[in-house]
Amino acid sequence: MSWRDLDEGDVRVRPTRKGSRPRTKDRPAHADALVGMVIGVDRGRYTCLLPQGAGGRKQPERLVTAMKARELGRTRIVVGDDVALVGDTSGGADALARIVRVEERRSVLRRTADDTDPVERIIVANADQLAIVTALADPEPRSRMVDRCLVAAYDAGLEPLLVLTKADLADPAEFLARYTPLEVGHVVTRRDDGGIEGLEELRARLAGRVTVLVGHSGVGKSTLVNALVPGASRAIGDVNVVTGRGRHTSSSAVALRLPDDDGWVVDTPGVRSFGLAHIDVDRIIDHFPDLAAGTDECPRGCTHDEEECALDDWVAEGHAGPAGPARLESLRRLLQSRSSPAEY
Repeated sequence: MSWRDLDEGDVRVRPTRKGSRPRTKDRPAHADALVGMVIGVDRGRYTCLLPQGAGGRKQPERLVTAMKARELGRTRIVVGDDVALVGDTSGGADALARIVRVEERRSVLRRTADDTDPVERIIVANADQLAIVTALADPEPRSRMVDRCLVAAYDAGLEPLLVLTKADLADPAEFLARYTPLEVGHVVTRRDDGGIEGLEELRARLAGRVTVLVGHSGVGKSTLVNALVPGASRAIGDVNVVTGRGRHTSSSAVALRLPDDDGWVVDTPGVRSFGLAHIDVDRIIDHFPDLAAGTDECPRGCTHDEEECALDDWVAEGHAGPAGPARLESLRRLLQSRSSPAEY
């Protein structure tokens, strides 16, 4: 028979199964999902901590391995996120749950690969504090990197904290003087008879908070983490004294709970660049309230680092107080950090 001899009566129709319902685009609400904290990410698998009582009054605190549900699409899930879990949340060796929802984030620490890259990379969610770890020697401190991290902290709404290591090799006074006008908190540590002097002061600064630790490889970040969290076993590597470069001893971000449930530290991989393409100049100035009002008389599009900038007269007239000149210098240094090379 030729196809020309066929008519609509020859079309075969699959019979409808009795009782079947039409498909719907509505997604389940997952009202019974359990909420946990992402503490590690590894190749599409997420390690989540469910608190005691999640799923039942007698349920213990437990670690659950999960994967992202298909309906989340390209939603980025990072360490620190609070996520809703369904499926097998028992925490057994072969158990695998699904992440069906990312709860609203309280804060987001971002960076870009460089200052021309429009793609933001979220580092950590829901942190309270950014600890910028830098060595005073071996390798030499990189103040531009510190400045960039400060801008990122201000933009994310995190309280910055300078953690200076290896004070047994160099005096911290000169380096700290650069940040005195910014009123940034700091802790100085040094090696002392096999221990670390200043560790208890650092513990006090971290207590009860979620703190992200960032810094170049070789500055002693992993050493601090291992001392703060016994059993963390973060890898420690060597750094070339001349170039200051070394292997990135922390390969992925991980959240570690401090002893006695007294807060969290998030150890991040050593960084060589910290792009700020996603940060608007005005958002940086907002963190200098004593200077922000002086920008009202600035010309349109003012970069606040040019001859026509009204901030010079504002400060000279005393509106920003005795610390005004130093504060203005610090502001401009941070603004300039956005146009300097992101990689060091």
